Amino acid sequence: MDRNNKTQSAGALVICFAFAAVPTVAQDLVYTPTNPSFGGNALNSSHLLAIASAQRDATARDAVTGVGSSSSAGSTTESASNADLFVRQLEGRLLSALAGQVTDAIFGDNPQDSGLVTFGTTTVQFTRTLDSIRLLITNSLDGTVTEIIVPQLVTP
Repeated sequence: MDRNNKTQSAGALVICFAFAAVPTVAQDLVYTPTNPSFGGNALNSSHLLAIASAQRDATARDAVTGVGSSSSAGSTTESASNADLFVRQLEGRLLSALAGQVTDAIFGDNPQDSGLVTFGTTTVQFTRTLDSIRLLITNSLDGTVTEIIVPQLVTP
């Protein structure tokens, strides 16, 4: 062996011992979940919800109505669900108009202390007292009565 190889071997040996003499440091590995439901960061919730919603193909309502199944585009199931959706939206708008009439009668330009508004089979009776407004909503088909008491703002 020549002198140059011996020097390189000795240098490599010194470097190996130098690294072996350095103390090593370690720490415990700690698992932190991503999902906030399992203890993860709460700021991840909207992101995870958006991803889950984007991946979601069907809902429980789809299983009942048959939407999203392998039926053809012009099937009666889809037509029935579209008709049902239209009826629900129309019913919602009409009930919203009824709520507008009741609101106008109670709080409008000419507020009344009591009154009765009838819309089809639904009757809304309201009575104003000093500290509240009492609403009785009656469905004449099945006889159900719902009572709502709304506190009224009293200013001195």
